Amino acid sequence: MEKKSKVLPVYLAAAIWPIYACILPLYRPWHFAVAGAVSLVTGLIGASLCQEPKPAPDVPTPQTEAEQAAEDPALAKMLTDGAQAITEMRRLNERIQDEKVSAAIDQMERISGKIFAQVQSDPEKLPQIRRFMDYYLPTTLKLLRAYDEMSSQGVAGENISGTMAKVEQMLDTIVTAFARQLDGLFGADAMDISTDISAMEAMLAREGLTGEQLTAETIKNMDGTDIKLE
Repeated sequence: MEKKSKVLPVYLAAAIWPIYACILPLYRPWHFAVAGAVSLVTGLIGASLCQEPKPAPDVPTPQTEAEQAAEDPALAKMLTDGAQAITEMRRLNERIQDEKVSAAIDQMERISGKIFAQVQSDPEKLPQIRRFMDYYLPTTLKLLRAYDEMSSQGVAGENISGTMAKVEQMLDTIVTAFARQLDGLFGADAMDISTDISAMEAMLAREGLTGEQLTAETIKNMDGTDIKLE
């Protein structure tokens, strides 16, 4: 097919000569010149029509969050496990009738979502939540499942009531632990900001731009008038 497309313009240009000879005279030099020009133009038109379009250049498309996660198996697992954990919290929260326990689950779900979002935006923080993902989160779900199962029994035996009370007492500690886990993810950021603040304070003081030293400086107000601070 490609070979035919290359020789077709030649055939078209050659076909002009007998067609031209049948219609117009072909015995003077200028007759041949006109026929040659028509043949050349026909060949060029045929070549342009037979030319295959150039393929569009490959344009990289932005990666979705799922594609980015797929490149990092550990991050992908964290996102999958995190989504499943939040789904399970919601399921248990719908079943558990105790308002205090339900409120605690709401807090755990909200904080967990923020933890996963923070790690997703900065995968380098993933090692910081390894114990959270491997132990604290699954153990919390285990306690909530046990609480849900016991609360659905409809009896107030010593074992059931005692275990449920222990879970209820533990929930505040768990919420606090989740919150501290989230706070810990910002440790390096807080340190960087503190360093920037200290550096800026030192530079402002050196340049005489801090509050105390501005009292001895001349500044311009909005209309350009010089004001001397006494």
